[in-house]
Amino acid sequence: MRRINRRLRKFTANVLDLPQDVIFDLPRVTLIGNMQLYIENHRGVSEFTSEMLRLSLSKGAMEIYGKNLVIRAILTEEIFIEGEVSGVKYLP
Repeated sequence: MRRINRRLRKFTANVLDLPQDVIFDLPRVTLIGNMQLYIENHRGVSEFTSEMLRLSLSKGAMEIYGKNLVIRAILTEEIFIEGEVSGVKYLP
């Protein structure tokens, strides 16, 4: 059943020319150099230090590693981070 649901969502995304992150509720990550990170479709901050940020996602979590990390803006489903980003890890 899950496989059919996934195929239907993918087909719908292709037919309607929609981005798959919208259909599958996936995070959209925009990294500008290693200094700024913008993430959409998160479900909240689980943990935050100046060296690590953990975000909850609809399916899993995401960890951002770096130095001097600062949350510049946070909205319901969007977050903007500045600092020296050294890594991004997706945890299913």
